[in-house]
Amino acid sequence: MEETPFILVVSLIVFLYGLFSKKLETLNISGPMIFLIVGVIVSPLGFDIANLSIDANIVKNIAEIALVLVLFTDSASINIKTFKHKWKVSARLLTIGLPLTIVFSTYSATFFFPSESLVNLLLMALILAPTDAALGKAVVLDKAIPEKIRQNINVESGLNDGIVFPMIITTILIISSHQELGEQNDWMIFLVKQISLGLIFGALTGMIGGKFLSFVVQKHWISDAYRNLAPVSLALLSCYIAEFFGGNGFISAFVAGMFFGNYSKLIDAKSEVFLESEGEVLILISFTIFGLTFIPETIDHWNLDILLYSLCSLTVFRMLPVALSLIGLKLSLASKLFIGWFGPRGIASILYIMIVAHKIEDVNGHETLYSVVTLTILLSIILHGLSAKPLVKLYANYIKDKEA
Repeated sequence: MEETPFILVVSLIVFLYGLFSKKLETLNISGPMIFLIVGVIVSPLGFDIANLSIDANIVKNIAEIALVLVLFTDSASINIKTFKHKWKVSARLLTIGLPLTIVFSTYSATFFFPSESLVNLLLMALILAPTDAALGKAVVLDKAIPEKIRQNINVESGLNDGIVFPMIITTILIISSHQELGEQNDWMIFLVKQISLGLIFGALTGMIGGKFLSFVVQKHWISDAYRNLAPVSLALLSCYIAEFFGGNGFISAFVAGMFFGNYSKLIDAKSEVFLESEGEVLILISFTIFGLTFIPETIDHWNLDILLYSLCSLTVFRMLPVALSLIGLKLSLASKLFIGWFGPRGIASILYIMIVAHKIEDVNGHETLYSVVTLTILLSIILHGLSAKPLVKLYANYIKDKEA
């Protein structure tokens, strides 16, 4: 079994990291950093202890389940009653900021990589468009940051990956069938179907599942252990029911978590910690897989153009569209810059590049795509991980001084 060395290494690192995790957090060293480094160390670039191909099923499945659990858990903590009065920021980020980021990133890439086809550059921009609040966990958990800012960052990261996913699949189909951009006329129908059915089945699963489980709890028919497991099963159900009927599973998981958290009394401190822990373990394993597979596969293709584009992707290609999308809202420049910077690229981008690896098996001819995505995620893990706590402290002090 070729995955055995990998499973042994990951099990050991999860145990060791848990022992020193609190100490590492004080040093601004995040879990994704550690597990990424471990992946590289055990890869052919290091001791060559484990070896997985980028299109192995275990690679995609772990990342997919991790993302579903994270989306469900994060959205379960969103208070709909509070958020409905403060929805404008995330609505602007998703309807204006996200499309601007994709367009800006795609056409800017033509200057960096003039020999690449436009459809390849579009796919690259789409993969790097979703944000991952888990990489900047200090941002969404720190109560010193205004709730409006935290919740909008959380909602944006929860929904943008689901919105982008249908476009990624459509673009992959165009590439794999050697069609030119614009020849596929039914992608808009596909997009609307994915989003609408994802929203509908997510809402139904979260609300019906939440109410039914609440009824069972009130009747004392369920043990505490299964009460903690119930949200995990509901998260996975919401995803795969939506996908069965043609909807987007990730949007469904996010919406299901929101309805479950607001229309049931089952998300208490214990079950929330359990859910977060399950998702956290899978996320960390995904970062190990990323370090083990994609970095060794692409490192020989990294160059100055790829480095510069990756840095721009994390800064100007993200921060400028965010600033433009928030024009007219009562937000300080500091708040706009804060929201713009905390758009880390993590688990969603990793999952999507894994899907690309499954659909477009030949890396040859797509070296730029794989290399840019890999290096951007790597830089994001390091830069956003190191900057999360210091910038949270700086921004919180700025807000405090302004209010004083």
